[in-house]
Parts: sequence; structure tokens; C-alpha cells
Amino acid sequence: MSRMSGKLSRTVLRRGKGSNPFSLVDYTSKSFRKKLVDASMKQSMSRVARCIDNGPMEAFWGMLKSEMYYLKKFNTYEELEYAIENYIDYYNHHRYQKRLNCMTPLEYRRYLRSVA
Repeated sequence: MSRMSGKLSRTVLRRGKGSNPFSLVDYTSKSFRKKLVDASMKQSMSRVARCIDNGPMEAFWGMLKSEMYYLKKFNTYEELEYAIENYIDYYNHHRYQKRLNCMTPLEYRRYLRSVA
């Protein structure tokens, strides 16, 4: 098994049936919340069986993996981190999406502000 195997799933913590070793207790512990605060991250966690915030992120990570991650071999964590940052920039600024009236996410956000 290569050093980078599973790095993406460890980089983005997510919870699903049998998908990773973290339990609900881990996500609600004081030590986990402190790590989030230290990293300037905001925790997003819905109630059990009400995972309305999970769908959009699962869709995004699915696209990232199919459009970038599975297409390249990463030899270091830094290479993976750089590729993820570049993909997020591409996704927000250059990836046109049919569901957003053929606009990028940032273009669509500006459009919504202009019509509000």
C-alpha cells in the first residue's frame, strides 16, 4: 500500500456507515472541537437522520475525486494538498455548471446578489 493511499479520506473528515473509523463521540468531543478551532474551521453536523448539509459536500468530493484525484498519483501530502487547492479554485472560478444556469459558483453567487 502506498504512503498516499487513503490520504484524501483522512484529509476530509466525513462520517458515514462504516466509511471511516471516527464515531459520533469523536466528532462531539472537546479535543476534536479544539482541533477545529485551532485550524480556524467551523463544524457542520446535522442531527441524526437529518443530514441536509452532507449531500452537497458529498457531491463536491465525488466530483473532486473523479475529475482530479483518481487521475493522478500523488507522492507526497504536499502534492495532494496543492492539487486539492487548485481544484477548489478551478471549481469555484472556472467550472461551469448546468444546474447554476451554466455559470461558475462565484458567477452564480454574484448573479443572485444582483437580483436580490
